[in-house]
Amino acid sequence: MNLNVLGTSFTVEWGAAVSADQQKSMVQAWSRCLADPRTTTQTEPGVSAHPFTASLHFDSTLPAAGVRHIGSDTFEGLAEAVTSEVTIAAILERAGELTMLHACGVADSGGAVIALVAKSGTGKTTASSQLARTFGYITDETVAIREDGTVLPYPKPLSIKQLAPGAAKLQVGPDELGLKIAPDNPRITAIALLDRVADGDYQLPVIEPVPLVDAVLALIPDTSSQAAVVQPLQSLCRLIDSVGGVFRISYSEAADLKDSLAPLFLTGPARPSEGAEEWSPAVAESEAKTDRSPIPAGWLQRAATVDAVEIGEDLLVLTETELIRLSGIGPIIWQSARRPVSMQSLAGQIEAVHGLPEGYEALLDSAVDSLVDQGLLLRG
Repeated sequence: MNLNVLGTSFTVEWGAAVSADQQKSMVQAWSRCLADPRTTTQTEPGVSAHPFTASLHFDSTLPAAGVRHIGSDTFEGLAEAVTSEVTIAAILERAGELTMLHACGVADSGGAVIALVAKSGTGKTTASSQLARTFGYITDETVAIREDGTVLPYPKPLSIKQLAPGAAKLQVGPDELGLKIAPDNPRITAIALLDRVADGDYQLPVIEPVPLVDAVLALIPDTSSQAAVVQPLQSLCRLIDSVGGVFRISYSEAADLKDSLAPLFLTGPARPSEGAEEWSPAVAESEAKTDRSPIPAGWLQRAATVDAVEIGEDLLVLTETELIRLSGIGPIIWQSARRPVSMQSLAGQIEAVHGLPEGYEALLDSAVDSLVDQGLLLRG
């Protein structure tokens, strides 16, 4: 089975235990990602204790060879594992090139795409299976967005939960579910956070704007390899600006979403929007590459970071491991410490903005200690 996923070519070679009918079912499930046959280097199957096996070959630009050997006790488990491995490999191959939201995506006839962001198990696939009977099916997993706002569809099989506890998810093709084909040249128009209300009273969909700082905090954990993008926070803020902000959709049943989404496909004054919020870069692109002189004893300097943005009175700093929100005196301390700075100088910077209350020394010590513990400040 030959596939093209997010621009990467894959070949799946099935093991001997996978029947012709099972192979045919996978071709049907992956029908919208099929590619022309390609030449691959034959490799010996990986040693597996599982009866059902497959080998995955793909054109990799990464140091590791583009071969994966997969095994499972059941064909359904193997099919699910193949979907997972293909998705992960394709995402890693495009890391740094695309903004990839963990979301389902649907498009109207004009190519306007709404990305509905949600964590696994919170309703993405159900929403996709409902909405894409009316709108074009982009994906139920990864909405991949180029820098110019165009979207690279990933119309994979939908992974449907079975009732039996612990059973593998069934891989069901969009054609089998009657999902519409996505239009040509899709383009991101809206981003919304899906918030399914599972308990309490029944709720029709409610759409509300999300403040920019909360939107970034919500989206970063639900992106794939965003840290590999140049200026990842700034890039995400520019994307959010381009679609008029992020919205939250609270709802009880996915079947109710269809009519509620109509305003989000619109652009211009007819579209609900809170208006673009001000943000600005808070770190120079070359800062991480600057040679650092020794920090004088007792002085402070901020550590190298991946990216940082100011949004209102908040500062968001992305390190190699986490996204940190600073407020209060935190942003002033961090900004003042681009070069080595003494505690006395920090106090002066804070006084100019906030004033200094009685006993400020203990408050400043505590704030600095917290930033050092978080890895945002280095102490000489």
